Order: sequence, then structure tokens, then C-alpha cells
Amino acid sequence: MSVKLVPPDALIKELASYLKENRVVTPPPWAMFVKTGVAKERPPQDPDWWYIRCASLLRKLYLKGPIGVSRLRREYSDRHRVGHGKPHSAPASGSVIRKALQQLEAAGLVEKKDRKGRVLSEKGRKLVEDFCDRILKAMQPAAS
Repeated sequence: MSVKLVPPDALIKELASYLKENRVVTPPPWAMFVKTGVAKERPPQDPDWWYIRCASLLRKLYLKGPIGVSRLRREYSDRHRVGHGKPHSAPASGSVIRKALQQLEAAGLVEKKDRKGRVLSEKGRKLVEDFCDRILKAMQPAAS
């Protein structure tokens, strides 16, 4: 099944709960103090934000891979307000994205593609597709 048919929020929520319950990734000790980008004023308030970001990265890699950290920083960019001036786009934190990708790589869900960025491994692709199938089956009776 295609990831494009599944609502992104439902897929990311399910993947994040799977990553948390099975301890596929673990938030680093600094995760509760760090901002996710220069444009943010405070760290995320959701205690499970690390798992949500990892699940979102899996979805983005499925749709746009191979993709590197710099392009992912632009994907997660935000509006940076600078006093009286016009707001500009500011990229997200590269360290957060890099550490999350490294953890997903250690779990065997992501792999590096020579000088082109990272891409989902077979295991990661199968995981995302299984969750998509599960969500679509759950949505099916409600639509009929």
C-alpha cells in the first residue's frame, strides 16, 4: 500500500508508539532541554517528541529518500521572527536530525546511500508499509 493514502498524523502517531514501546530508539539525555531549531523559543512540550520526530523521519525517507541532513533541515524549517523585520525561514536543528538518523541506522531501519544521503532499508520499508496496511484496514469499515 502507498504511504500517500494514509493520513500522515495517523501514521506518525502509530510509528512513534511502536518505536517507544519496542525501544527501537531512545531519546538522548539532552533531549528534554534542546530546541528543535533556531526559530523556536522553547524546547518541545511533548515528552514523546523524540519518537514522533523519528517516526516522521521514517515517513519522509520513505517518500523522498535518498535525502541528506541538510535537506531534512529545510523540510523541518520554521519561520524565524527577527524583531521588526520580516520573518525569514530558519532551518531546523541538524544535530537532532542527525542523532535520530544515527539511532534509526543502528536499529537497521535506515542505511546510507553513497554520498546521496540516507534511505530506508528493507526492514524500515516493510515496517512503514505494514503500519500503512494496518491503518488503511482500520479506516476501511468506517468508509463503507
